[in-house]
Amino acid sequence: MPQRWPDRLWIVRHGESAGNVARDAAQAAGLFRIDIAERDVDVPLSRLGERQSDALGRWFAAMPPDERPDVVLTSPYRRARLTAERVHAGGGLPVDPADFVVDERLREKEFGVLDRLTRTGIERDFPDQAEFRRILGKFYHRPPGGESWCDVILRLRSALDTISLHHGGRRVLIVGHQVVVLCLRYLLENLTEADILDIDAAADVANCAVTEYRFDPDSGPRGGLALHCYNFVAPLEEAGAPVTAQPDANVAAR
Repeated sequence: MPQRWPDRLWIVRHGESAGNVARDAAQAAGLFRIDIAERDVDVPLSRLGERQSDALGRWFAAMPPDERPDVVLTSPYRRARLTAERVHAGGGLPVDPADFVVDERLREKEFGVLDRLTRTGIERDFPDQAEFRRILGKFYHRPPGGESWCDVILRLRSALDTISLHHGGRRVLIVGHQVVVLCLRYLLENLTEADILDIDAAADVANCAVTEYRFDPDSGPRGGLALHCYNFVAPLEEAGAPVTAQPDANVAAR
C-alpha cells in the first residue's frame, strides 16, 4: 500500500512578532488592551523575529539537499508567511515562495470579543467569559465570535487529511502558531485533553522552535509519524539568535 504520511514533518511556530512585543509592553504597564494597529492577521515579525527566521533558514540550509523540506504549508497570517519566506531566503528551502501552500486551516486561534485584551482587560470587560473559561478550561471554552481549542483541532484534522492524501512520502514543513503546534501534537500522538494541557503548562512553544516527526513504518498497519523532537531551539542558539517564548498577543484568551 502507498505510504500515507510524509517521510518527515516539521512544525514551526513563527518568529517573534510585533504582537508579542506589544503584549509584553501592555502587561508590564498594567493595561487592559494590547496596542496593535493592524489586524491580527497582518501583524508582522519583529526585528528579532526576522533574525530568528534567518537563523532557522541557515539551519535547514546546512542539511543535505535531499533532506530539506520539499513541501511548505503556511498559515495565511503575515508573521507566519514572512517566517517561511525568510527561511527560504536563507537557503533552507528549495521550494519557491510562489509554491508555498497558504492554508487558512493553519491560522491562529480566533479570539472573538476577547481579541487584544489582556487578562485584566478580560476580567474587567467580560467577567462572565473569564468565569466560563475557569469552569470549562481553555480546551472547551469558546468566546463569543471566537474558537475553542476543539474548534482549532477540527480544522486541523481536515488539514492532516489533506497532507496524508497529497504529500505521502514527502518532506513537509508547516509554519503556524503556538496553538497550532500544540493541537497538531494532540492529533498526531492521540493525546488526551489533560496530556496536551500539561505540555502547554510546562512551557510556551518558542518562536521558530522546531517540532519534528519522522515516518515509522512499524507504527500501525500502514506506518505512522513518530515524534523526533519538540520545541527544539538549537538552530537559534547555534546562530546566536535570542530564543523567545512569549505567548501570542492574545495569550489571555488562548
